[in-house]
Amino acid sequence: MNSPDQPLPMFDEVLLCTPQTTAEQVGLFLRRCLIPCSRGEKIYTMLYADELSYDVSCRAEELFQHLQHCNSSYRLVILCNCEREHSYVPSAFSQYKVHMIPQRPWAEIQQYLQHHYRVAQPSSSAASVFKDNMCVGIVSSKRAGVGK
Repeated sequence: MNSPDQPLPMFDEVLLCTPQTTAEQVGLFLRRCLIPCSRGEKIYTMLYADELSYDVSCRAEELFQHLQHCNSSYRLVILCNCEREHSYVPSAFSQYKVHMIPQRPWAEIQQYLQHHYRVAQPSSSAASVFKDNMCVGIVSSKRAGVGK
């Protein structure tokens, strides 16, 4: 948010982890992050890494330990749910742990995201479904089974 005109991360910079994420997917992601090449200053992010299966988590840690020596200037962020801090990935990477609390007001964060996710020309775009021609929307509920 310090550079409002800088683009958001690309698809190759983010891995959204689930219990079904495979070791191969994590391996490809870590190789993109840790093997040096001329990709600029990308910041790679693993979201919900605490949801990886035990086997995938072990293999990811082994690969990380092996590849981190190839590149001393990698930029990797691993985000985990604080309620699952005792799962494998948060425990294995605990020496790098930083507790994060958003430093900006919620309204400012929303404005920043709206700037990046608004479709410039909404004609014949699926973005017309969402409020203010956003190309992304979140539907949530505190109750289960309400048709989300």
